[in-house]
Amino acid sequence: MDIKLSKDMMTRAAVYEPGGQVSVREMPVPEPGPGELLVRVHACGLCASEVLAWYADSKAPFVLGHEPVTVVVAVGDGARPSQGAPFEAGERLFVHHHAPCMACRRCKRGDFVQCATWRATRLNPGALSQLAIVPAESVRHDVLRVPEHLKDEIATLIEPLATVCKSVRRSGLRAGDRVLVIGLGAMGMMHVLLARQGGAGVVLGADRVPSRMALAPRFGADAAIDAREPLREQVRAATDGAGAEIVFVTPGSKAALDAAASCVAPGGSIVIFTPLQPGDTWPLDVGDLFFKDVSVITSYSAGPDDTRAALALLEQGLPVEPLFTHRFGLDEAAQAYAMVKNPDVALKVVVYPQESRLHE
Repeated sequence: MDIKLSKDMMTRAAVYEPGGQVSVREMPVPEPGPGELLVRVHACGLCASEVLAWYADSKAPFVLGHEPVTVVVAVGDGARPSQGAPFEAGERLFVHHHAPCMACRRCKRGDFVQCATWRATRLNPGALSQLAIVPAESVRHDVLRVPEHLKDEIATLIEPLATVCKSVRRSGLRAGDRVLVIGLGAMGMMHVLLARQGGAGVVLGADRVPSRMALAPRFGADAAIDAREPLREQVRAATDGAGAEIVFVTPGSKAALDAAASCVAPGGSIVIFTPLQPGDTWPLDVGDLFFKDVSVITSYSAGPDDTRAALALLEQGLPVEPLFTHRFGLDEAAQAYAMVKNPDVALKVVVYPQESRLHE
């Protein structure tokens, strides 16, 4: 796609409309300003959070997507990372849709996702678009060059894998720990991968979908447990009666959280990876958790340290290829998001914005 820079450039982008419809619209894109980049989006992974109605409806209308791999089209004055050479047209990049200031108190503590700048930054108009402007803050602090040998598809995992890196780091996983991952979608499978790589002694995966349970051993699970049945006794049978020292909860449901509390071992940790919808609460037996010395930890999104860790893992050959199940062109975005909602057949879905259709 040849691009002539002008103040009235247009792009086609997939938009989430109020009520849950997905449409492809033509939208304006400005020239890159100082410190900014104009990029062409080659591939974008789809996140299950974008099909949570309560979450998406609260932001609608908005351009979907936040897992892009891009190529630089034009460079604004002074657009360069905080360390290293300026960016150049033609370079292939991972672009984080949020980036921190790296100077505030929260950033200095490593709480990057609580930085006001991190929460305010975004791609314009968004990642599921043929073209996008990368804000200067992202350019400085969380745009990464993608190695030539890493395929676009694999590189779309940098952002989601970064969130898993953070989750596993916050869990305090130690070598030999017994780990339970509740929910075996793409994010759950990556938790299984990293728990195994992190030296877990036993890794268990739990899900309600038979095809996902069957696939879990390919990602390093020692056993897959049927979450349609109570988990407590199944987990205890697999852990010599003790339970799991680390429990990752990837679905946003009270039932999954209750299951985690029933399966966690004394001295263990429950990591909440997905929120409940606003207004929902999770009643806790605080006394039971207190006397068992159980930690309840949240893990939201990821910062620059995690995106770099994720890229390093993918460069080293983390075996993520089996995650990819479906690919679509931009005009098929509605079909792509419908597929994300179908756990019986889909894990990781990727849209290629430069292609109108990949299916007839």
